[in-house]
Order: sequence, then structure tokens, then C-alpha cells
Amino acid sequence: MFDFSFPEFFLAAVVALVILGPSRLPGALRTLGLWIGRLRRNYYNVKTEIEREIGMDEVRRQLHNEQVMADVKRVEREVQAMGEEINRIEEPMAQAADRPVAKRDENGDADDAKPS
Repeated sequence: MFDFSFPEFFLAAVVALVILGPSRLPGALRTLGLWIGRLRRNYYNVKTEIEREIGMDEVRRQLHNEQVMADVKRVEREVQAMGEEINRIEEPMAQAADRPVAKRDENGDADDAKPS
């Protein structure tokens, strides 16, 4: 939230100690902590109320659903491409299986090569 480095924080602590003194500094820090807590709670309450008013939950849910649907379509395209690839590979194998295989006799000659 605030970008304080250690030297800046140390300088602010020294200035507060000099201005308030060691007796009033703990009470002032406690009061400051209470005010910061109240401001933080009010900020988050206003933020949640605004989100509720404009329907941020529904918008987030819709965006999530659109992302899920895009992922489903991407996976569907990948599966379809894999199926086409499998069909492309299996087609020559099926054609080779449909061709008749020449039987060989004892000499190793094919039966279809002999005249009948």
C-alpha cells in the first residue's frame, strides 16, 4: 500500500518521538492503529458493496465459464485431429488386409502363379 523503506520509517519514528515524547507515543500509536484498522474495514466493506452492486461475482463466473468452454472446444478439436490422423494411418492397413494373400506350397511357390 505505502512504499516505506526502513530509513523513511526510522525518520518518521524519530520525529514522532521528538514531537509526542516517550510518554504519549504508545497511546498515539495505539490510536493510529485503531484508525488504520477502521479505515481498512470501511474500505473492504465499500469494495464488497460495489462488487455486489455491479455483479462482479456473476461477471467472474461468466468469464470462467467462457474459459472452460474454450478449453473444451480446444480439446474437442485436438481429439478430432487425432481421430483423423488415426483414420489416415489405418486406411492403408485395412486395404492391405483386404487383399488376398497368396498361399505358398512346400517348394515356396505361390499357388496363384501355377496355371490350372
